Amino acid sequence: MTLTVHTFIYDEDCQSHLLDDAEDGSDMAGTEVCRTTLWGSEAARALGARFLPELATGNLHVEPEDIDDFLEECELLHRNAATLAGDGGDRRDYVVARLANITAAALRARAVGGGVLVW
Repeated sequence: MTLTVHTFIYDEDCQSHLLDDAEDGSDMAGTEVCRTTLWGSEAARALGARFLPELATGNLHVEPEDIDDFLEECELLHRNAATLAGDGGDRRDYVVARLANITAAALRARAVGGGVLVW
């Protein structure tokens, strides 16, 4: 299984709806094992990540009001991609590519007042 990242919005009845996926297939957030070895790793937590480590125990829902903080976390992890990669056994370019997909979804969410789902 793989983790995917999506942008969602709420309708007038507070029901969430996923927006269309990016046309280039850039919705990949990692393999299932990345929940614990990458996003929920001790390295990510030690850097101060608080959103992505939630994937270690379930899916991640970033609410619209948290998007700016989430984008800051993505930038923090991007700056430290080599550390994350080394601890989790991934290549740096793999971590950077997955973070780029997650960041792109968060930017789309911010543009439409929505949130991000990683599952």
